Amino acid sequence: MGIANIERHGTERLRSVLAPLGVAAATGAVFAFVGSVDPNEPGHYPTCPFLWATGLYCPGCGTLRTIHALAHLDPVAALGLNPLAVVMIPFLVFWWGRWLVRAWQGRPSRTKLAHPAWLWAFLGVVLVYWVVRNLPFGAFLAP
Repeated sequence: MGIANIERHGTERLRSVLAPLGVAAATGAVFAFVGSVDPNEPGHYPTCPFLWATGLYCPGCGTLRTIHALAHLDPVAALGLNPLAVVMIPFLVFWWGRWLVRAWQGRPSRTKLAHPAWLWAFLGVVLVYWVVRNLPFGAFLAP
């Protein structure tokens, strides 16, 4: 293999990981911004439109404060604000890592995120979480 082929192969590898690295950079920027601009202080972020319109919590309510707590290394507070968001982080990191490795290896990315059964199960968990956090016995899930 000549030097030109090695350089081209290295450039192709670098280009293939730009998307996953871009997502990591954007995620880091979000954590840095939300970590420095406290969502607990009024006026910094808009109110959740679903909460504003209905008075009920959506599955994402409390996620900004969760990110703020995690940015300040307070996982206990984060779990109290949006446990579903905290539980999802390891799965998201796993899928991101898998994407990065596949891109680095030059393997084609899958067209499907996951098997449809897993996606339906996740949708079911989100819907149950959404309903339960708005019921009296599920008040511990409210932010």
